[in-house]
Amino acid sequence: MQFIKKILKKGGNPSFEKQLKNVLGIKTSNVLLYRTALSHRSVKETADENNERLEYLGDAVLSAIVADYLFKRYPYKGEGFLTEMRSKMVNRQQLNDIALKMGLRKLTFYNKFDNALKGSQIFGNTLEALVGAVYLDKGYTKTHNWVHRHIVLPHMFVDDLEQIDINLKNKLIGWANKNGKSLSFELADEKMEGSRRLFTMRAMLDGELLATGKGYNKKDASQAAAQVAVEKLGIV
Repeated sequence: MQFIKKILKKGGNPSFEKQLKNVLGIKTSNVLLYRTALSHRSVKETADENNERLEYLGDAVLSAIVADYLFKRYPYKGEGFLTEMRSKMVNRQQLNDIALKMGLRKLTFYNKFDNALKGSQIFGNTLEALVGAVYLDKGYTKTHNWVHRHIVLPHMFVDDLEQIDINLKNKLIGWANKNGKSLSFELADEKMEGSRRLFTMRAMLDGELLATGKGYNKKDASQAAAQVAVEKLGIV
């Protein structure tokens, strides 16, 4: 760790810094901070070296920025609508998809020999950690502007999201009932991911595994499983 710090103090890895700037679109002031944001606990175990603390911070900052955006975009909409829209914009699957589109897979430091991680949502978590890093590096106003330019506008298509029924679980249940299918959701796994509990839920159709989803509560994990199932079945 001391060796890395010495390198970064001398200007760091030019290639890494260039890639970071290309992805973020901003010049960073503290490369070590961003390296921490990009380090999964599979390669950095201690809390001061991996991105879990920054993920916690970035989650709160991103949620606040999206809430502010929606509050101003929809001046006559009620709390329920705004809460639902925010959930659509910052859910686990959505953030993971955005992170992959931004190219964070190549920049994230994680155990690439662990096949389970390659298909997980660690890249969405990394995106949240990067938001936390930008916040600490640049302050709230610049982070607010950066999130708008690089996350909300190019990746969160609000008009399309507005038309999506967020309660995909109910839609899936309705489809199963209509077609005489037996549908159930069951807990597949529950474990600690840093300071938060991560749940994995299974959507079972006629006793067979249809889809799985993960979330920081059972409801979100079920909705994630339902989203995969709806797409797999082609339910409109």
